[in-house]
Amino acid sequence: MELQVVLPDEAAGMGPGRLVEVAVAAEELGYGTAWLPDHLPPPGEFGSTYGGVYEPLVTIGYLAARTTRIRFGTSVLVLPLRSPYVVAKQAATLHRLSGERIVLGIGAGWAAEEFAAVGVPFEERGRRTDESLAIIRDLFEGRDRGGVFEPVLREPLPLMIGGTTGPALRRAARFGDEWQGLGLDGSTFAAAVAKLRGQTDRTIRVGTRLDWSGGDPGPVLAAAHELVDAGAETIAISFGDEHDALDRMTRFHKLFTAG
Repeated sequence: MELQVVLPDEAAGMGPGRLVEVAVAAEELGYGTAWLPDHLPPPGEFGSTYGGVYEPLVTIGYLAARTTRIRFGTSVLVLPLRSPYVVAKQAATLHRLSGERIVLGIGAGWAAEEFAAVGVPFEERGRRTDESLAIIRDLFEGRDRGGVFEPVLREPLPLMIGGTTGPALRRAARFGDEWQGLGLDGSTFAAAVAKLRGQTDRTIRVGTRLDWSGGDPGPVLAAAHELVDAGAETIAISFGDEHDALDRMTRFHKLFTAG
């Protein structure tokens, strides 16, 4: 089982050095993957609901240059707001420059106001996401989509599909190498995984996200162990804002690995 971290990226005033500090510490502690959230123009202030002050793919390039082992991924990139060709090019470039340490986490989005702000019809997000994933998968696997795609992948670049809705699970079954749920307990996680695996015979790595923003860590630790017992192969923890994330991340790793 791999323990993962969601990096704090919700405060507009946070300096980039803080993200580097947390990412380097996560690598040193033994976290396997660090995720960055994404919102382009959210309908409310960045904070507890909307993360992604620093654009995640650009930020991953900055953080990868300061680390050597930890994987970096997006949790999740709102794909229908972007060109799939640009996303594929960015991700493949990051994969090569980082030493093949990138996971491209994708979601369809949920904030209608965010879609309206960039002129993308909210009701088309599912179709756009599926069409874009098909293009990205073809480019990653060397199929012709017109023109020359470089850099060609030397090692597979995993696609992670996030979400627990029926369309998200179908999307994960069709395109995903990994799947990440959100806010699930052991029983709901197991049910979602069963639904996912009932739609494909491909091997998909499964996990979920939890939040611990302070207080007694006991309930979150119990939830994490319950999820492991339910078959979670990855658990990603969001530790709250920039001020206490590093201390919580360190404490949680010690408590969790102690059993």
